[in-house]
Amino acid sequence: YYMYRIINRRAPLTFEAGLAWGIYKPLDIDAMNEAAQHLIGTFDFTTFRATECQAKSPIKTLEKLEVKRSAENPLEIRVFTESRSFLHHQVRNMVGTLVLVGKGSWKPIDVKSALEAKDRRAGGPTAPADGLYFVKVDY
Repeated sequence: YYMYRIINRRAPLTFEAGLAWGIYKPLDIDAMNEAAQHLIGTFDFTTFRATECQAKSPIKTLEKLEVKRSAENPLEIRVFTESRSFLHHQVRNMVGTLVLVGKGSWKPIDVKSALEAKDRRAGGPTAPADGLYFVKVDY
């Protein structure tokens, strides 16, 4: 599974620079989690797929997508996601979209509409690679 780290504070990143995405506007984690529920299950994830993706099918089953505040650092938000496989940039594109919800630019239901559009242009921005961590694989 993957974890994505966001540092949510006004001050620029120092020690975390290159290791997380610094977002300076407060994020609504509850809204982000509500939006995430629209992506759990088996869907055509074309909206969250990079144009250079070489996967034969955009159909994937997302088993988990959860947004949590870190117990160690309340300014750190972690997004956890699990699937048997992912499309190229799928996790980063989902995180970028959830951040739009967290900032209040999108409503949680807008994520469902974006997914149903099956069009990359309907999704949010691609989150920077800095915060993405491959945590573990289960066989």
